[in-house]
Amino acid sequence: MDVHELRKHAAALRFTPQEPVRWLAPKELARTAVKVGLAAVFADYSDKREIQGALQADLLRAPLANPGAEEIWIDFVADLGDGFEATYSVASALAAARLAVTGPDSLPRGSLLVLGGDQVYPVASTTAYEDRMKGPYRAALPSAPDEPLMLVLPGNHDWYDGLTAFLRVFAQGRPIGGWQTRQTRSYFAVQLPQRWWLVGLDSQLGSYFDDPQRRYFESYLSPRLLPGDSVIVCSATPTWVKSNEEPNAFNSLHWFDRNIIRTRFNPATRKREDTGASIRLWLTGDRHHYARYAERLPDDRPGSDDALPPEPRRRQMVTCGLGGAFLAATHRLPKALPLPPATSRMREKDDPPPAFALAQHTYPDAEESRSLARAIAKPWSRYWLPRRNPGFAVLAGALQLVLVLLASGAFALAEGRLNPVDALRRAGTGDLLGLLCTSVALFVLPFVFGWGNGLLRGRWPRAPSGAIVAVLFQLAVTVAALSVTVVVARSIPSSWNGFWRLAILLVVAAVMGAFLGSQLFALWVLWTDRGLVAEWQMSGQSIDDRKGFVRMHLAPDGTLTLYPLALDATCRDWLLDEVVDTPAAWLRPVPKTLPTVRLIEEPIVIRRTGVPGA
Repeated sequence: MDVHELRKHAAALRFTPQEPVRWLAPKELARTAVKVGLAAVFADYSDKREIQGALQADLLRAPLANPGAEEIWIDFVADLGDGFEATYSVASALAAARLAVTGPDSLPRGSLLVLGGDQVYPVASTTAYEDRMKGPYRAALPSAPDEPLMLVLPGNHDWYDGLTAFLRVFAQGRPIGGWQTRQTRSYFAVQLPQRWWLVGLDSQLGSYFDDPQRRYFESYLSPRLLPGDSVIVCSATPTWVKSNEEPNAFNSLHWFDRNIIRTRFNPATRKREDTGASIRLWLTGDRHHYARYAERLPDDRPGSDDALPPEPRRRQMVTCGLGGAFLAATHRLPKALPLPPATSRMREKDDPPPAFALAQHTYPDAEESRSLARAIAKPWSRYWLPRRNPGFAVLAGALQLVLVLLASGAFALAEGRLNPVDALRRAGTGDLLGLLCTSVALFVLPFVFGWGNGLLRGRWPRAPSGAIVAVLFQLAVTVAALSVTVVVARSIPSSWNGFWRLAILLVVAAVMGAFLGSQLFALWVLWTDRGLVAEWQMSGQSIDDRKGFVRMHLAPDGTLTLYPLALDATCRDWLLDEVVDTPAAWLRPVPKTLPTVRLIEEPIVIRRTGVPGA
């Protein structure tokens, strides 16, 4: 059965399977815009991280297979609470006791699962968490004798309600199926075997670290770090990538590295001292693809950014946001990153800054990413913009309908008539061109004056912005729809009832506006190559295939191995299975055919921090 049939069994499933969020559907656009505005207010006036300082907190310890175990398996997944089919396909792979992977032998389930942010879409609420995240994950692993630990970081969508629902779901010690939760705040530190540490940071919509969070890490992490200790840092967003356009984006993470991990304050000497520890791996989601940046070493050949040889000494920065949300592009990722950039305002920073280069393998790869981005403007594609966003074509048609009515009213006034249908019948090519030229002139003249003023002041005029191009496209659609409406108006016999003539013209204008408006909007989105609009190329398609996560193995010799895993297709056919080992029996969906899991690239080995003087 498909997801629509599963929804009929919501009561027995104990959650309602959801469709993927259609980000450019008018209803979703309006609702998300309101929530984002409210989130900005919460970020400025109601930061719940300050309140968390009153909550009990302590250092966490990773669950081991047995008390003497010297190794551990860890899973990392992010951006997961979207459509049921993608979210549950990934959850099923995570929950498998042993996961068959194309290439290596089967991999055991992680005893520690880290959720890297955005556990729910589009905005956080108790009901949304239940239907989009808790329900699928509880069904994927109803129980587990080893009781794996689940740790969760909040992303921007978790913050859209001020973190209220997040703390109720993940910070009260309530299990989610077989996974246990023990964190009491939105950040954490975990002691791992072999002198490794796992840290989760809450950056709260890109702001600075709050005082309770800083004091938590200064109290529970920094004093315990010893020379040679290695740290995995999980954050909710890849600020290292954003630093390519926003020089200060990486500042907070770099401050954490310098002041919490590499150095600490000694109260006895009143000075800072080196810990001898270092961050070996940065992990994040937020961008719904897989990409890895590897540190350049002093002995690397210049110009070898495209294929840095595998070297366990390298630090790694990994983005993997493939847990269930729409697929994101990779072809615009910067090839190299100095961190932090030279233009950063940070006063204390590494000099020279360490450089990181984009690894050869991304998911999707750059060529496939470009191809998928173009699908938004292909009417025959299953990912065409209005097809994937119900109501968008209706909105475009309604907008054109209003504009055609206004234009016909203008023609009627110009001719001294009261009947807009007769005005359209008499409108000629000159009238249409005059309307277009007048509209363009009224819109473009202010920018021409602005460019002229800039030239007088010695500034070269910039290329037209995306907003200008969008409005020009809109004018073109209006003139096209109006032209077709004029042709149809002339072909309708004047003996017909005026009401029916007007109704026919309005239908023609709406249909033409719906198709042309949607298509030109899609072309504009495709034409824009940066910023938020460029992200619509992929979010507007809601691609729910091509998912994945990272499985990590910390070995007894202290080396960390990363297995980046991909599910090229998600399951779309489900069976119902009864869960009887609970007080109240319930049904859970199981995949009729398990999706194939494969490696995105060869496993990445990271060596533990070297002990000074060894």
